[in-house]
Amino acid sequence: MDPLLDFTDKVVLITGAASGFGKHLAADFSSRGAKLVLGDVNEEGVEAVAATLSGPAIAMKCDVAIEAECQAMVEAATEIYGKLDIAVNNAGVGQGFMAFTEITDEITDRQFDINVKGVMYGMKHQLRVMKDQGDGVILNVSSMAGLGGAPKIAAYSAAKHAVIGLTKTAAVEFAKNGVRVNAVCPFFSLTPLVTESELAAGGTEQLESFLSRGAPMKRLGLPEEITNVMLLLCSPGNTYMTGQTIAIDGGVSAL
Repeated sequence: MDPLLDFTDKVVLITGAASGFGKHLAADFSSRGAKLVLGDVNEEGVEAVAATLSGPAIAMKCDVAIEAECQAMVEAATEIYGKLDIAVNNAGVGQGFMAFTEITDEITDRQFDINVKGVMYGMKHQLRVMKDQGDGVILNVSSMAGLGGAPKIAAYSAAKHAVIGLTKTAAVEFAKNGVRVNAVCPFFSLTPLVTESELAAGGTEQLESFLSRGAPMKRLGLPEEITNVMLLLCSPGNTYMTGQTIAIDGGVSAL
């Protein structure tokens, strides 16, 4: 195995692990020797994912909008495995398309409870452990909507911008403690967040044709194309990158 992608005995925590990027990433890390703590609000789903893995994996119900449940995931890692090497704050929710002027309190609160507080609460407890250890890696999942304007999904865009702010702030604050904090910013990808959205009513082929029009590569990303980059960012060989927001976008950000 390439030593840059060897995660043998690394303890990895992943939120939102029942589907999408989290599910793919769990399989990637497990096949490379990691010990996993997997969380998702869908308890049955995350248990099913853990059952398919070849290596050690703990599955837990975790609603990231509840701080105590984020804390419980970190405590499970340290109590069972004795440490926490890598944390991927992946859990999130999308937003239906609507005019800026139609945004409601309910929509905004849901975006900030899950997409912002979920990352912040997770990092709060992950950083405490990693600071004491003197090392660790945190990877947050933002979005291309967090790097620029995103018409018709303003609340989601605001929340994903906030994830980038949290990422950069923690990276600067904890760099001296040996903790690296980065974020990925995917373009539309073929995960349930997209394929099960209102836009998919006409079928996957129509959906991909519509959403990929603005991408130079003229297609959407596959989940494994995103998680491959996530693995590289968490690599034991990637020790001097922190505070970065990496676009995985088929060339969109180059326009």
